[in-house]
Amino acid sequence: MPSWDMIANCLHDLAAIGPGGVPMVALALFLAGLAGGLTHCAAMCAPFVIAQASAAVGSGGTLSRLSGAALLPYHAGRIVGYSTLGGLSGLAAGALNQVTGLRHVLAALLLAAALLMALQALQRLPGRWRVAPGRLVPAWLLRPAEGLAGRLTARMAPLLAAPGGTRGFGLGLLLSGLPCGLLYAALAAAAATGSALAGAVAMAAFCLGTVPSLVGVAFLGRFFLRALGPRLQLLGAALFALNAVVLAGAALRLAA
Repeated sequence: MPSWDMIANCLHDLAAIGPGGVPMVALALFLAGLAGGLTHCAAMCAPFVIAQASAAVGSGGTLSRLSGAALLPYHAGRIVGYSTLGGLSGLAAGALNQVTGLRHVLAALLLAAALLMALQALQRLPGRWRVAPGRLVPAWLLRPAEGLAGRLTARMAPLLAAPGGTRGFGLGLLLSGLPCGLLYAALAAAAATGSALAGAVAMAAFCLGTVPSLVGVAFLGRFFLRALGPRLQLLGAALFALNAVVLAGAALRLAA
C-alpha cells in the first residue's frame, strides 16, 4: 500500500530529476513554446485567435488594439488546460517511478522528449532535408488523435460564435487538448519531472512561451504569419535541436 510520503512525492516533489532539473525542463519547454509558437501554433491557431480578436479588438489607438488582442481569458484557459495535462502526466510518471522502483523511468521519458524535440527540428528543415511526420508514424496511430481533434473542434464551434469572457476561457481550455506532435513532446518532458506540481509548472512555462506569437497573430492578423513565419523555420529548428541535446543530456545524467 502506498505510504503518505510516496503520495506526497507524486504530488509536489520538485527534485525527482535532481537539483535544478525542473527549472531546466521548464526553461527548455518555454523555449520550445517560443519556437513552436512562431513556426507552428501561430498558423494552426490563427483562425481561433483572429475570430476572437475581431470581436475584442476595438477601433481605438495601438494600445487599445493591443489590449484587445491580448485575449486574456483565452490564454488563461490554455494555461489551465496545459498545466492540468502536465500535472496529470507528472503524477502518472511519478507514481510509476515510486511504485515500481525503476530508477530509469524518468530518464526514459526525458530521452523520449529529446527524440520528439529532434523530430520537431527535422520537420522545420528546408526543402529536401525536411522530415514529414507521416514518414515516421504509421497512419493507424494517427486515427485516434484525428478523431479526438474532430470532437474537440465540434465543441469549439459554439464558443467561436461569440468568443470572449468565459467562452474565450472555455475555448482555450478545449484547444489545449487538441493533439499535436509538439504537445506530445512537451508532455513527455513534463512527465519526466516526476510529480504533479513539477509537471504543471513545466507545461505552464511551455504555454507561456507560445503566447507572444499568438498575440502577434491577434494584433496583426495574417500579416504576422506572412512577415515572420517562413523566416523563422531555421531558427525554430535550431532551438528544437538545442532542446533535444539538453534533454538527452539530462536523461543520460539521470540514468548514470
